Amino acid sequence: MTAAPIASGIDLGGTKIEAQVFAPDWTLLARNRWPTPKDYPALVAAMAEAIRWVETHGPAPIGVSAAGLVNPATGLALTSNLPATGQPFPADIAAAAGRPIAWINDCRALTLSEATLGAARGADPAVGLILGTGVAGGVVSGGRLLPSPAATGGEFGHFPLAAAPVIAHNLPILPCGCGRQGCTETYLSAPGLSRIAAHLTGTENTPETIVAGRATTPAFAMAWEIWLDLATEFLMTLCLTIDPQVIVLGGGLSRAPGLTDDLTRRLTRATLKGFPVPAIRLAEGGDASGARGAALHALNEARDA
Repeated sequence: MTAAPIASGIDLGGTKIEAQVFAPDWTLLARNRWPTPKDYPALVAAMAEAIRWVETHGPAPIGVSAAGLVNPATGLALTSNLPATGQPFPADIAAAAGRPIAWINDCRALTLSEATLGAARGADPAVGLILGTGVAGGVVSGGRLLPSPAATGGEFGHFPLAAAPVIAHNLPILPCGCGRQGCTETYLSAPGLSRIAAHLTGTENTPETIVAGRATTPAFAMAWEIWLDLATEFLMTLCLTIDPQVIVLGGGLSRAPGLTDDLTRRLTRATLKGFPVPAIRLAEGGDASGARGAALHALNEARDA
C-alpha cells in the first residue's frame, strides 16, 4: 500500500515545472514534469494542472518554489525568468487551482531543504548560498527560515561589493540588474566571473572555460584568484552578521573543483585571529532541492496555521 504524502512541492523554473510528492520519511513517492509556458495565462493554467496532478496522490500541503520575489504589501511578483512580473502570481495560481498554496523563493527553498535534510542537517544557523546566474540564498534557524517581513531576506547578491579587493584589482563598478550600482552579484555570479576575466584579457569567455583553464591559462588563474578574494570578503560579511555554523553552496559555480577547500583556507586566514569559521559544504539535494524545500515550507506553514 502506497504511503499517504506528508507534503508536495512544485519547483517552477524558466524551462520546466517539476512536481514532487513526498512520503512521511521524505522519500519520493511520485514526480512529474511539464514545460514552462511563455505567457502568463498559460503559465497559471500549467501550475493549476500541476497542482491537480499532485492532489491525485492524496491530500497534503503544497508548496511552490520559484525564482524572484513576491511583494508582501501588494502580492505582485518580480521575476526575471518568468512572464509574471507585476502580476498577483501566487493568488492567481491558488484561484485557478481552487486551493491555497505556500509560496517560497527558490534560493530559500534550497536553504530549507539542505538545513533540514541535506548538507547542513542539524546546523543552527545554516546559510544557503546560490552562486549561479545570480547570487542569493537564505538563513535557517531552529528548522525554520528566518522571518522576512519585506520578503528580501537572503538577497545576498545585492550587498555592496567589498571595497578592498575592488580597489586592489582596479575593478570597475558595474550597474546591477536590480537598478543599483556595485552589487556583489555583478562579480560573484557566474557571469561576474566572466566579467573579471574580460577585465583582465579584453575577451569574452564562459565561466566553464575560465574554471577549466585555471591551471593552464595565467589570466584565468588570476581571474579565479580575484573572484576568490571577493568571495572571501563576502563570506566574512555573512560570518560577522549571521555567524552560520554551516554555509551550503549551490548553483553552477559551486561545482568548480576545489571550491570549498579554497574558500575555507581563505576564510580561515581572513577571519578574526583564532576564531573558528563555518563549515563550507556543497548542497546534496541537486534537482530535488527546490521542490523538497517548497514541500517543507508548506508543511511548516500548515503546522503553524
